[in-house]
Amino acid sequence: MVKASVTSWDNLFTYDTLVHAISGSAGGVTAMSIFYPLDTVRSRLQVDESYKKVNKGTFSVIKDILDKEGIDGLYMGLEPVLISLCASNFVYFYSFHGLRSVFAQKGSHSAARDLVLGSIAGAVNVLLTTPLWVVNMRMKMQGAKAKKNEENQRNSRRYKSIFHGVNEIAKTEGVGALWAGALPSLVLVTNPAIQFMIYEMLKRRVQRWQNADKVRGSTALLLGAISKSISTVLTYPLQTVQSKLRYGSNDCKNKNMIQIIQMMIEKDGPKSLYKGMEAKLLQTVLATALMFFCYEKITGFVFNILKSSKKIQKL
Repeated sequence: MVKASVTSWDNLFTYDTLVHAISGSAGGVTAMSIFYPLDTVRSRLQVDESYKKVNKGTFSVIKDILDKEGIDGLYMGLEPVLISLCASNFVYFYSFHGLRSVFAQKGSHSAARDLVLGSIAGAVNVLLTTPLWVVNMRMKMQGAKAKKNEENQRNSRRYKSIFHGVNEIAKTEGVGALWAGALPSLVLVTNPAIQFMIYEMLKRRVQRWQNADKVRGSTALLLGAISKSISTVLTYPLQTVQSKLRYGSNDCKNKNMIQIIQMMIEKDGPKSLYKGMEAKLLQTVLATALMFFCYEKITGFVFNILKSSKKIQKL
């Protein structure tokens, strides 16, 4: 019994799990590089006070940023986002697929098990990478206009890099500030967990229908878009709260997640919780679809090479 348990946990450290992690990381970075301006728009609509009472669509905001800040405004903070996303996707994909290997029973998988393991992987990811995302939000909003009576030293501070930002926030606001928004982030592990559960469930069905070991690239695009659309709509209000806490908005200080949601509804109505969702859906659905496309192609390519090399060794 002891030997079986050890062997099971040994599955956490395998070459296959590493391939999944690197593929997911590469796919995420590729997708974000292409669709990053839409993420910038989403952040501005969620946090920037100048858009608080203005009902502008995604492309109107893009035009505003281009007029006021130029093309650089749309890509503000891209480098730290790519660094954080690379680390975040690696941790998530490695944790998810590693745990799947550990707890798989005779190679079988279920939607319920994927949901639980996805939530655990998400929690690990949040605890390890939240400081990177806090700096990301600050750097992304450096070109935005803060509320006039809230302009202070924090809002005017410039972070040279993600590591400089981590150091500065820890020194000036305390180490705890680096985990601002961690609570809604932990609740939001349901987002990728739901996404992965739906994606893997649909993927298994497609594989059974097609009687194939892997899905086509176009199918991965579609499944990725469907799974991310559902998970985003279900969890978007919490993403808005998360953005406000990471940015360090003054009206959110000393308030918990529920209090912030109540404050936003009382001040600006329920619609304020969904500010920027159009841009978020465009960005996240397109990016996730492309990420899964790249992920499936990379893993398929690597595993095919491994199979070929094994055949050659047998010969």
